[in-house]
Amino acid sequence: GTIISLVVWGFAHVGQWVFANTARFQALYGQAHDWLEGHGFVMASIITEHFDVRWLLLVFQDLSSRMQSLASFLVVTFVFVILGLLEVDIFKRQLAGLRGGTFGPFMLAAGADIGTKMQRYMLVRTLMSLATGLVVWGFTLASGMELATAWGVIAFSMNYIPFIGPFVATLLPTLFALVQFESWQSALFVFVCLNVIQFLSGSYLEPRIAGKALAASPFMVLFAVFFWSFLWGVPGAFIGVPLLIAALTLCAHHPASRPVADLFSGRVPPAETAAS
Repeated sequence: GTIISLVVWGFAHVGQWVFANTARFQALYGQAHDWLEGHGFVMASIITEHFDVRWLLLVFQDLSSRMQSLASFLVVTFVFVILGLLEVDIFKRQLAGLRGGTFGPFMLAAGADIGTKMQRYMLVRTLMSLATGLVVWGFTLASGMELATAWGVIAFSMNYIPFIGPFVATLLPTLFALVQFESWQSALFVFVCLNVIQFLSGSYLEPRIAGKALAASPFMVLFAVFFWSFLWGVPGAFIGVPLLIAALTLCAHHPASRPVADLFSGRVPPAETAAS
């Protein structure tokens, strides 16, 4: 709920900035219209000529409304989680008391491993998201960009969504830098610096902090984000990777499905193992 509230707050401030600076957007698109028309892009200039900056405001309003609805849904989900936690000890005793077969011990071991990995994943993700948000805030503030706090908050909250979140947190400030500074060189500088920040955070530091225990194939991570987003929208984007980690951990604890976990873990097997 807190993350969604931060997303709503950040996008709401960006939307207010758009509304307060409509003249800048109109001037920028007027320049784009003249440039396109001067270079013979007739169809593109027609689209630019009929562009209305209020469309951007409607997009941000719709996004904020969706986030508020999501926050209400998360409150209901939180209630169900609390009710489920009250029965954890009872369920564990029931699994431990199962006689005959290995289902009980298998589920207890897999559940404990999943819980440990989830705690580690959320801790690492939160720390790296916080660090990314602070660095983005410091960079945008030092570069003279408006809404530095909002960009930092958006970078922090969107970092919980792999690939898609950092892309949004990079693209939006770049577009607004183009409008604010009215210079493509400045926008390019912002774009490059934000990409360096996201790369160091997501592709260099986080994998080394998280370790191999949370390793997963980048393809599977991206597939999980898109698949669960398709099914559940924004909530699916946030929970796609935790569900993937849980599924791979469950597969790793059973001999029959362990090859599936190894295949999609993203880890390269040792040379002697691969040779054998």
